[in-house]
Amino acid sequence: MNIAKTEKKVKATRARSAWDKGVKEYALELLASLDGLDGDARDISTEAQLEEALLGGASGWNEYSSAGCSLIFDWDIAERLCTKSELKRTREGRLEPNDRENWIEVQARALRQAWWLIRDAFTM
Repeated sequence: MNIAKTEKKVKATRARSAWDKGVKEYALELLASLDGLDGDARDISTEAQLEEALLGGASGWNEYSSAGCSLIFDWDIAERLCTKSELKRTREGRLEPNDRENWIEVQARALRQAWWLIRDAFTM
């Protein structure tokens, strides 16, 4: 797998909304985490191998998020994914984002979309 080529494709992806910009930032962080892999681990040739390497032992994006593998503070997650009006409504992440999710779950959803972005760049 050519990480640099995949990263270049992700960087070229247009992101207009705060959410899309946050998802793109997560995708770039996930790709950067692959830089630490050594020889055999970097020999990724399938989507399944790529997702496994990105998850770093977590069983899925919910576990990855809740285990603290990405941002851990609600206000950091809110700042990355929300517009200014959403930040104001949630008091910069001190209030829950909605009545169905907490910030860790919102981050897991964004990480899953970041994976999809990477996967699409990987298969192109």
